[in-house]
Amino acid sequence: MISSSLSQGFRVSLQFSALAARVVLGLAQPIRWRSVFQQIHFIANESLSIILFCVCAAAMVTIIEASFHMKLVIQNDSMVPGFASMLILRELGAVVTALLVTSRAGAGMAAEIGSMKVTEQIDALRMLGLNPIQFLVVPRFIACVAAGAMLTVVANMVCLIAAMGVSVIKLGYTTGTYMELTRPFIEPMDLLFSTIKGAAFGAAIPLFSCFSGFNCREGAEGVGLATTQAVVSSSVAIIIIDFFLTFIFSYYY
Repeated sequence: MISSSLSQGFRVSLQFSALAARVVLGLAQPIRWRSVFQQIHFIANESLSIILFCVCAAAMVTIIEASFHMKLVIQNDSMVPGFASMLILRELGAVVTALLVTSRAGAGMAAEIGSMKVTEQIDALRMLGLNPIQFLVVPRFIACVAAGAMLTVVANMVCLIAAMGVSVIKLGYTTGTYMELTRPFIEPMDLLFSTIKGAAFGAAIPLFSCFSGFNCREGAEGVGLATTQAVVSSSVAIIIIDFFLTFIFSYYY
């Protein structure tokens, strides 16, 4: 049974690697830019409001909890603005944004492609001489990379503003004091690394989502399972990628 599971896991890994390789090679082919911009609108514009709401709420909770525990331990919360801003830029903004994009756009991609497979639309594309990877996955891949980077930048900026707002209202800091306490902790490089993370997370989402869609089983239940698998696998991939990128970037902080 263990050998069977290992064999299946190895086979799935090879299939996923083949899909990823075909997507990368497809970037050298003519791109359907109209489809790319449509996907960017679907991923970025339609996800922006929920992303901003969630990251702002996370930033506020981070500030309040950090202040409470720091006062409890050292009776001083003067380092809270700096630590919170550093956490927002290095981790919170990029990771929360990517997970929200996964739960919305990634699930939508898996459901759409899974439905196309069940209804034999993908076979129809092949009969028309079209490459399904080039036609369906490559535009989504480019759009997700671009949208992931853009959403991460916007989320970080709004998140920092929300953190400053709750610090002024709840903790009693002035705007100038907050900026002064934050300046020693963050650098422009933090925003650059966060943007790179956002793009990397964005690259993982369509690969795992489309892979789940292409391997969808027959029927409505199969589409539902493919959607669930896409969200779970993309979320796990985001956490793993975040670990490796954080480990690499730690040498440059």
